Amino acid sequence: MATNSQIILIKIREFAAKNNKTMNLKLRPATTKDLEKILEIVNHSILNTTANYSYDIQTLEVQTKWFEDKKAKNLPIVVADLDGEVVGFGSYGQFREKIGYQYTVEHSVYVVDHVIGKGIGSKLLTELIRLAKEQGYHVMIGAIDADNAGSIAFHEKFGFVSTGTIREVGYKFDHWLDLVFMQLILV
Repeated sequence: MATNSQIILIKIREFAAKNNKTMNLKLRPATTKDLEKILEIVNHSILNTTANYSYDIQTLEVQTKWFEDKKAKNLPIVVADLDGEVVGFGSYGQFREKIGYQYTVEHSVYVVDHVIGKGIGSKLLTELIRLAKEQGYHVMIGAIDADNAGSIAFHEKFGFVSTGTIREVGYKFDHWLDLVFMQLILV
């Protein structure tokens, strides 16, 4: 027979399981089996946000090529797996193609709407920063829509600093968009 303290502990665990879904979160390298969910996340962003300045949804073929290119260049794609469901992903790539930029990467982090604010994006970005340091990169760049105050504040929590804004560089949803560049020195 369970004691009162054991019953209370069980109830606390049940409550935590219902209300803190990040408890069963695993970060892992993406596989080809994750591409359909990654595609769904990217396409949602394209259709509904200015986090991605693309207009046209991606195809599985395009997403597969992106995946293969990242793997061929030893660039990570990390997924956030919550109870077997991919609820976010992050990756980075070369900032510019010229050799002088070889130690600088630009990253992206995406999470599905229902887990925003639950720490999953933070876990993904923490892992990307760790991997970039491990791979010997010196600077990580974030290019963020200037109206996305949440993303700017999120990056500031990690020590990213704003290095400038390019005015009216993008156009989407019938208006001009400003792009903020933020950087983190990975020393």
